[in-house]
Amino acid sequence: MTRYVALLRGVNVGGITIRSADLRALFDELGFGDVRTVLASGNVVFTGEGPDAAAIKSRIERALSARFGYQAWIVLITHDELERAIERFPFDAGDAGRQPYVVFTSDAAVLDDLLDDVGRFDPDVDPLARGDGVVYWNPVKGTTVDTPFAKRLGRAEYKPTTTNRNLRTLRRLLG
Repeated sequence: MTRYVALLRGVNVGGITIRSADLRALFDELGFGDVRTVLASGNVVFTGEGPDAAAIKSRIERALSARFGYQAWIVLITHDELERAIERFPFDAGDAGRQPYVVFTSDAAVLDDLLDDVGRFDPDVDPLARGDGVVYWNPVKGTTVDTPFAKRLGRAEYKPTTTNRNLRTLRRLLG
């Protein structure tokens, strides 16, 4: 059994509302074990069998779309990958004036595209670092939709493959 974390994109924002109890029930129905939802922003921790994470991801997305009537996109990571992403956060996570974010993707090529010409981003405005399968981002609080990187990340082409979470949320997912 592998311990996974499903990070749903765009849940409980923009008119897509899914109650945690309903989300948990769906994962139970799919046969996953130890299902736990964290916060109301589309975070599910669970155990599943099989080495084929891509098949699990696809199965979950299809079930979410069918049950809740929206185009579902998730990023699926293992608990160990989550732990490493948190441990390797390269910025001062305790800086109260900043938002410590980790951007996850289900497509490694998207990381290259997101960080294309990274030197054009002002490191004081958009502190960025590439990690193993993630982008670390540490913008000033209150600017997370206004910076040049935020605008790049918000482009429609990235919606199917990316999602970000605050470091505090990620720590809660480790439980």
